[in-house]
Amino acid sequence: MTQFLDNSRRDFLKKSLFAAGSFSVGTALPPFAGSAFAAGEKTETTGCKLGFIALTDCAPLVIAKEKGFFAKHGMPDVQVIKQASWGTTRDNLELGSGGGGIDGAHILSPMPYAMTLGLNTKGNRPVPMYVMARLNLNAQAISVAEKYRELKVGVDAKPLKAQIDLMKRKGAGSMKFAMTFPTGTHNYWIRYWLAAAGIDPDKDVSTIVVPPPQMVANMRVGNMDAFCVGEPWNQQLINQRIGYTACTTQDIWKDHPEKCLGMRKDWVDANPKSARALVRAVMEAQIWCDSPANKAELAQILSGRNWIGAAVGDLLPRLKGDVDYGDGRKHGGDPMVFWAKNASYPWKSHDKWFLAESRRWGFLPNGVDYDKVVNQVNRSDIWRECAGMIGQAAPTTDSQGEEKFFDGMVFNPGDPEAYLSKLAIKNLSGAKKA
Repeated sequence: MTQFLDNSRRDFLKKSLFAAGSFSVGTALPPFAGSAFAAGEKTETTGCKLGFIALTDCAPLVIAKEKGFFAKHGMPDVQVIKQASWGTTRDNLELGSGGGGIDGAHILSPMPYAMTLGLNTKGNRPVPMYVMARLNLNAQAISVAEKYRELKVGVDAKPLKAQIDLMKRKGAGSMKFAMTFPTGTHNYWIRYWLAAAGIDPDKDVSTIVVPPPQMVANMRVGNMDAFCVGEPWNQQLINQRIGYTACTTQDIWKDHPEKCLGMRKDWVDANPKSARALVRAVMEAQIWCDSPANKAELAQILSGRNWIGAAVGDLLPRLKGDVDYGDGRKHGGDPMVFWAKNASYPWKSHDKWFLAESRRWGFLPNGVDYDKVVNQVNRSDIWRECAGMIGQAAPTTDSQGEEKFFDGMVFNPGDPEAYLSKLAIKNLSGAKKA
């Protein structure tokens, strides 16, 4: 590919991409306008190993590889390696590439914090990590087994509470709710949803860990009653008529953060130019992913067996924002967001909420200094630097301010403990094993 675009081609791309609404973060530039930076800054290494899970929101890493953005920024030897589960991702990050593992990953946003604090590592040994960029907003969901269709469960889970109470009275055991990792977003979404309906996730139901690609198969054989996972597995569940979506996670918290690009601290510190090249490549991939004109091709690429290995029909609808809940409810215009709405920027205020929820459910020890931990892990400074290198503006603050949830609860990042004090259902023991 030619490194520099002629003026007419550049103008065409500018107009096309701006019309697609891909440039809400800053000044609109075509994806390849940063080639000069790639040519002018030699990286310490030309490769690294990045993990991913078979979920639609791995798209920025896949596209950075498939469309040559890593190569463009001097990192042609980046490997994007499928992981079997979030537990495997954690294990391989602990090892690092020098030990046969990986250097970074498409990862659940709370996990780099849990690893840094040694909450979910072998022997509780801290493995310092950085959050380099957010990968997406929204587009996870909570789905319920077909046998509960008549309950008409939605974002209000109270119909499930009545069922749970009935099972208790009959001695019929507890309902099983699956999520993907204890200190992960899906656990926190399903816990928030249950608790808002007066259901204690630690006392009233059983929670189990199931890798994302195994959710549908386990629901089919009756191993769980509901699950929270990313796409395309909720859509696949509906397509196979095994259950329905109670709510999307953006029904719980509109435009919430989800996955991030997490990197080992020691790798970034040893390879600062390479790390920044990775971030720039991922940013440009996110811009490409967010263009409506690219959604069909994106779904086709992700459907490959080396990536997600799901049918295009499972991937494309919710990528485009066409949400069919599987129970008669439908709406459009609600896509997974990769770049618009400052989706890529790692807001520190968002990470404070993840820490607060970790504390809420007993994973985070008492007395943790929220600001200190977030400032150690979150590298929004690198993100801003990289944005400037590819001609994109960046937010000048690290806080989006207060966040409001579907049940009226408000999180003020300036006072996470005040938020926790208002929650009726919680476990602040700080003793739970992650």
